[in-house]
Amino acid sequence: MDKYTLNREDTVLMVIDIQERLAPVMKYKDQVIKNTNILITAAKEMDFPIIVTEQYPKGLGRTVPELIDLVDKSNIYSKNSFSAYTDEVKEALKSLGKKKILITGMETHVCVFQTVRDLLKEEYQVYLVRDAVSSRTKVNFLNALDLMKSMGAVITNTETTVFDLLKVSGTPEFKLMSKMIK
Repeated sequence: MDKYTLNREDTVLMVIDIQERLAPVMKYKDQVIKNTNILITAAKEMDFPIIVTEQYPKGLGRTVPELIDLVDKSNIYSKNSFSAYTDEVKEALKSLGKKKILITGMETHVCVFQTVRDLLKEEYQVYLVRDAVSSRTKVNFLNALDLMKSMGAVITNTETTVFDLLKVSGTPEFKLMSKMIK
């Protein structure tokens, strides 16, 4: 059951390419940004690392303002490859020594898919947060979910993820997170 259990001690949040010029054309972009904001807040409150990638920021812009101000700029990695598992990110993950990777981002069937595939190949446990990823079309989104699930990624959602990481109610973390989720 370890594959289906998240714990803050062994988790990293990876936010893939939620950028200024990419987000406006995404189906459900508002939901993705809102849920990624919740997950970033959870990571900060529960003290687990956040890695952010930006695909060709010169052309697609930076991470959207609603998210970029929440993260440490030294953990933002520019890339030209579709996979976010670049040499820089590979080294960052290696230095963290954590094996459970929560994934949010855009587009589900391109950069998110290729990153998940690369992480699984390297034996990371990948948790794709379904309501925090998006594509321009529903067909591409659903196809990518099927592919990633068949490869071994756990398909989850924001609430399940947050409450699994919290484990118990009644804590200051729980009170903050439950307010954000309502």
